Amino acid sequence: MSLPNEKVREHVLDIIADIALDEDLDGIKDEETLREQLDLDSMDFLDIVMELKKRHQIEVPQDDYPRLATLQSCVEYLGPKFN
Repeated sequence: MSLPNEKVREHVLDIIADIALDEDLDGIKDEETLREQLDLDSMDFLDIVMELKKRHQIEVPQDDYPRLATLQSCVEYLGPKFN
């Protein structure tokens, strides 16, 4: 059974908050790319992927990285992977 979207969103934001320590996550827009909204570089993005694996045992293949571009796409892609 997958988690509700709001819970998935919360998990993703928790990980981002731990990686982008100085960023204010309250105003994040679901449809805008996370890199444009936050000061994330490619290493930060890899840290997010690694944290998903570490905390939630979710593997994201490199080919699927573009599917994590926005908060909304993260929720849609990751939702079915949470159990």
